[in-house]
Amino acid sequence: MLSRDDVRRAPKVLLHDHLDGGLRPSTVLELAREIGHELPVAADASAEDLATWFAEACDSGSLERYLETFVHTVAVMQTEDHLRRVARECVEDLVADGVVYAEVRWAPEQHVEQGLSLDQTVAAVRAGFEDGMTAARAAGTPIVVRQLLTAMRHQARSREIAELAIQWRNEGVAGFDIAGAEAGHPPTRHLDAFEYLQRENAHFTIHAGEAFGLPSIWEAIQWCGADRLGHGVRIVDDITVADDGTVTLGRLASYVRDNRVPLEMCPASNVQTGAAASIAEHPIGLLRDLSFRVTVNTDNRLMSRTSMTSEMHALVEAFGYGPADLRWFTINAMKSAFWPFDERLALIEDVIKPGYAALGA
Repeated sequence: MLSRDDVRRAPKVLLHDHLDGGLRPSTVLELAREIGHELPVAADASAEDLATWFAEACDSGSLERYLETFVHTVAVMQTEDHLRRVARECVEDLVADGVVYAEVRWAPEQHVEQGLSLDQTVAAVRAGFEDGMTAARAAGTPIVVRQLLTAMRHQARSREIAELAIQWRNEGVAGFDIAGAEAGHPPTRHLDAFEYLQRENAHFTIHAGEAFGLPSIWEAIQWCGADRLGHGVRIVDDITVADDGTVTLGRLASYVRDNRVPLEMCPASNVQTGAAASIAEHPIGLLRDLSFRVTVNTDNRLMSRTSMTSEMHALVEAFGYGPADLRWFTINAMKSAFWPFDERLALIEDVIKPGYAALGA
């Protein structure tokens, strides 16, 4: 069985990671004290105390409760300096985790409380990512990190954020996303944004099929035209496994598999929000067996106390996966990235395949 260190050394690709869900606990603590933001821990709490609070608060089994914890991370990301620092540290942490390509999503509309313009927020995050990537290249551990600009599905700024994504798409922005509580906020409410993006030949993913079921997935794909599904775990509701092991796919599940719609699976987060009972019972095992376009992701590294190494090693322990399985997940993700084809292919051939060959894949 692969050790945790084996998995850490393997090249990894991350498509679903929230910037405001991946801060270092020490950074949250320091910046909160700097700006006078009250945290839900004692005044003399340590970074480890705060990390424990985030993880425990997110273990409720409720997506809504899970999302409430972001009040404290977003609060310390309201200035250009703070955004740039958080973005730089994000890159540093991903490099240490063996990630070679990442698309990190965040919602600019949530970071203007102290007067920043939307453009200023995007520029600050871009600068932070550039700082991190430059340092990584100098250290001989290159990484590509790009932004996904997210609109909140319970707000009415999706078209504005979509236009922002187009404005910055030659400056490190890979695409667009909508996020937030699914129930009562269907993606079809944002059709104007999605139709605009399609006219602009732009890429977008949609959070769907996490806390809400098949209608959310169906709308995201068939009405909105999503390139990828954020989570998509509830697609298993359209798959029947008989007592004798025979598997029958419904029309939606068949469409998703036949058309190679990428599923941005986040196992640890899904267990926390109640979308899966445990890692061992997570639908990712069945979906991998059925050859859906499954990818492995972190979602929120702070809230789930996770990393790509942790996510993949948990799958190794739960399903007995070896190097060839992890290579499959990684190539799936690289094929599904919002990045030019030639560059995706080069990273697969020159970095990913050799990295897994060294592990025996």
